[in-house]
Amino acid sequence: MDRIQRLTSLFERFPGIGPRQAGRFVQFLLKAPLSLRKELAAAILDLSLGVRQCIGCMRFFSPDDDRPSCRLCDDPERDDTLLAVVAHDADLNALERSHSYRGRYFVLGGTISLATEARTGLREKELLASLVPRVRKGLKEIIIALPANPEGDFTALRLRDELAPYAEEHAFLVTMLGRGLSTGSELEYADPDTLKSALLSRR
Repeated sequence: MDRIQRLTSLFERFPGIGPRQAGRFVQFLLKAPLSLRKELAAAILDLSLGVRQCIGCMRFFSPDDDRPSCRLCDDPERDDTLLAVVAHDADLNALERSHSYRGRYFVLGGTISLATEARTGLREKELLASLVPRVRKGLKEIIIALPANPEGDFTALRLRDELAPYAEEHAFLVTMLGRGLSTGSELEYADPDTLKSALLSRR
């Protein structure tokens, strides 16, 4: 495989990127200054050196020091009574941009595949293990904030069933986002007003 095709194939692995878009990325880089290509390569390499996973919410972040948790988890002003379970880091960022949620987060790591019911990479065990410590800090409600699509709905129902015994034992609510989100939508692309409506109408 030649160098152009190899890089094109790597870009095709990105979510939502097909062969045509991957080819455009490569053509752009071929025409770009060498300095930009070097900067991009250095930034990619730096991901493994300067980025870590938060032990609290499981999102990836770039710390200024050796702390194991991100600024959101370290923020004493966040509401410990609320926990939003989101599929991806991008969904967490979307909720933050909406300025309508001040609780804690947990990044599940994706959704269950309807085709295979595979749970590869999902952090369900980590979520369940974190519940008792969160209850001690005042947890009153878990908001399942997954995409409004078939896989997101399927995962949300499964997750709600898994959380039910814990919710009954420790007396907290398990709710899901309301349909301020249109069917088939991803949280990361929703506008702030839509997210605010979905949070207010959770059930």
